[in-house]
Amino acid sequence: MRFPILTAADGAGWESRLVLAFEDATHGVDVVRRCVDLVELLAVAAAGQARGVLVAGGLRRLDADAVERLATSGAVVVGVIRADDAATEDRLRAMGVRFTVPDDAEPGVVATVLERAIADADPVEAGSSRHRYADPAASSSLVATPAGADSDRPSHPRRAGSVVAVWGPTGAPGRTTVAVGLSDHLARLGCASFLVDADVYGGVVATVLGLLDESPGLAAACRQAGTGRLDVAGLAGLSWQVTPNLRVLTGIPRAERWPELRPSALSGVLQRARELADFVIVDCGFCLETDEELAFDTLAPRRNGATLTVLADADLIVVVGGADPVGLQRLVRALDDLRDAEIDTPSWVVANKVRSGVVPGDASAEVAAALDRFAGRQPAATLPYDRAALDAALTQGKTLSEAGRGGALNAGLAELAAAVAGVSARRARRRTAARRGR
Repeated sequence: MRFPILTAADGAGWESRLVLAFEDATHGVDVVRRCVDLVELLAVAAAGQARGVLVAGGLRRLDADAVERLATSGAVVVGVIRADDAATEDRLRAMGVRFTVPDDAEPGVVATVLERAIADADPVEAGSSRHRYADPAASSSLVATPAGADSDRPSHPRRAGSVVAVWGPTGAPGRTTVAVGLSDHLARLGCASFLVDADVYGGVVATVLGLLDESPGLAAACRQAGTGRLDVAGLAGLSWQVTPNLRVLTGIPRAERWPELRPSALSGVLQRARELADFVIVDCGFCLETDEELAFDTLAPRRNGATLTVLADADLIVVVGGADPVGLQRLVRALDDLRDAEIDTPSWVVANKVRSGVVPGDASAEVAAALDRFAGRQPAATLPYDRAALDAALTQGKTLSEAGRGGALNAGLAELAAAVAGVSARRARRRTAARRGR
């Protein structure tokens, strides 16, 4: 059986040689179209006319988004490069092109690689989850150190290189507050922490920390990742070094710039971020809708694709909800939305802005009971509402710890960071105190 492919050689000589050779039925390859550029290639692939694509490594405008669109159309990309061009091969792999062949390869070799690439495009078997977190549903408090455990165990954090997505429903439940506080306290534990603002609706991490929000930040990182040119040094250069252990990658200053955060490119940024830090904390937008895909006849950019990509790529989702009747209702529905989106990433629920004024009796206990009743979940943390401390930190453009606001909210964030890092809260306090004493 012959399988159909497309070619886009950008004028390279290998195309004519292979097309002529593939006319021989013994190779099992049928070239259905020779495309002159990327635009034609995407259009023909979208029509479902091919299962494989041979592209020149230097094809103009080829990027990670184009590779993803070809894959969505059911066409597997194989790059054709010069035998000694390792840089182009690395760039193609960064875009998501897993298979490459030298431009002087024999037709039989190229046909074999195409066949292997198409075979490998089958979905991965279910049950091979790479996530390593579990939901602390057995208690309304944070994960505790088991009885008899060695309190002086090595302080190297577990789950190094992990991505933690901070997400939650609409209504300002405090996603950014939790993301900033979690990043800060992970850094104070001695972990390399990297905070990324990926909110496509209203990212304010730069404002909260007193940073310039017009800096290139995440948008520039996505542009470089889309063309396969982003490396660890480049990502570090685009971020702010706030403290010795904390870097910040600011987001888009205007919501209308959301198309710059393409899902495929953002996934590449997260891959590099894992190499740069022990923990990558991503402040996400609230919306998970995919209705925009239904409004177009062709594959269109997805505004919420960035959020969905982060949640799917993360090792842990911290779901933040407000601890009041309206906030809890939104939180319960958001957990349903997360399940409906078929995202299998483990999640911890954090009830934020806990206060007695809107919840009678013991506010923390009542919130935990409501979540258990309506969502079957227990909060990993209940964070009190400390408006005075938050206002003081925002005025100074600092974290709660830097602003000298060490109240119950800051302590709760520190315990949450200790749980994420895999160290006991007691050890975390001891380490933090030791760092202050230096």
